[in-house]
Amino acid sequence: MSAGVAQAAGAVGAIGLALLVVAPRRDLRVAGLAGWALGCAGLTVYLAPHGHHRLLAAAAVVGVIAAAVGTYAVLRLPWLLALATLACVPARIPVHVGSTQANLLLPIYAVVAVAALALAWELYGDGSNRSRELGPLAWPVAAFVAWDGVSLLWSKDVRQGAIELLFFVLPFGLLAVALARLVWSRSWVLALYVQLALMALVFAVIGIVQYETRNIFWNPKVRVDNAYAPSGWFYRVNSVFYDPSIYGRFLVLAILASLVVVLWRRGGDPLWAIAATLTIGITWAGLLPSFSQSSFVALGAGVTVAAVLAWRRRSLYLVAAGAVVLVVAVAASPAIRHKASLSHVTSGRSTLVSTGLKVALHHPLIGVGVGGFKRAYAEVAHLRGKEPKAAASHTAPITVAAELGLPGVLAFLWLVFVALRLAFRRLGSDFDGAARLAFGLALVAILVHCLFYDALFEDPTFWALLALIAVGARSWMPSVEQSA
Repeated sequence: MSAGVAQAAGAVGAIGLALLVVAPRRDLRVAGLAGWALGCAGLTVYLAPHGHHRLLAAAAVVGVIAAAVGTYAVLRLPWLLALATLACVPARIPVHVGSTQANLLLPIYAVVAVAALALAWELYGDGSNRSRELGPLAWPVAAFVAWDGVSLLWSKDVRQGAIELLFFVLPFGLLAVALARLVWSRSWVLALYVQLALMALVFAVIGIVQYETRNIFWNPKVRVDNAYAPSGWFYRVNSVFYDPSIYGRFLVLAILASLVVVLWRRGGDPLWAIAATLTIGITWAGLLPSFSQSSFVALGAGVTVAAVLAWRRRSLYLVAAGAVVLVVAVAASPAIRHKASLSHVTSGRSTLVSTGLKVALHHPLIGVGVGGFKRAYAEVAHLRGKEPKAAASHTAPITVAAELGLPGVLAFLWLVFVALRLAFRRLGSDFDGAARLAFGLALVAILVHCLFYDALFEDPTFWALLALIAVGARSWMPSVEQSA
């Protein structure tokens, strides 16, 4: 398949998903789902390695049969979709897509297939007129997804853009729509927290064992970095994750959710608070050897927001003390004391940000297209090769500005504003308010994390949180549009 056909497929898939998100009528939503499926099929054919089409077709048939079985279970117990999504979040596996290597969440694509079949069945067969499940988030999500897909038409790297759309934006966007159809249930939300806490505990223990045994999994780059560490106590672990920063981010979400349980526990039953406190302690011990600075900052941001909401004015003392500790720690760091350059202090990220901003300023109106950041960066920085490793972005907003231009930045800011506003609006002291607060704190942590690690739209947790925030909002805002 030619690049031009793939570009058209990406645009059709994204526009179809956007139509599915915002269309009020069933026939339009069915057309949107069909466009999404056609776009995904076209991108799959384009990216499929030559000579393996028969094997991929056979795998697709087996996958559809397995997805049909999963669809039956999800139609009977819809919240299984959320539990399955959370269970598959850590499974990021390095694979080769043509000539490009990517770390893909392979098991979660089976969950996406189940979500797509379940959604198709409900649209066709159950007589439901529900629409705009994402509520106030529907239009900003649709605007961002549509522009992201259309930008493939002028992308500087069609293959990388096709990977971004096929493996991240299109599947996870549809998963968000399917999850947003869930009916709010306190028992299932509690089950989701228990699953998150247990997974975090297991991963944290594995990380602690890795640190003690000096043995990590999956990632050879981390092994090399550990071998050349400047100090014997510095040894980064990744538990069952490929990247230590992704591992750290997952543990941060579990810590923040457990913190909500501690601060907003129901009176008379301290067992949940005790269990949550133990979870925080063990998970924190597992987080430390990740040495993920982005995760530590994300945790600090989430804890600060929680403190402000819990203690109001009294929290200002805690915030001030934290700021003083941060300033002292930065001032006392060896890099600052020896007057190192800003690039050295930030491990080269300041250079990436400044050069990424130059790319954005050189293409302010429509950007360089989805997936085009590396090649555009290489051109501006005069680097050799089409995809030099030195051109990797570490800041999601900079990537959005460079690849999608001003329209993409506005759509992104619109999405973030509506999501945060919806997450923290009308928080009560009951279970529903605490659960919605946990979703909001998790979203804050992920958004802060993406300022230092470019993996926002590639993270299914981000899309799932958008859906859960919309589901939680319906517990107090029945006026959210759900029907034509």
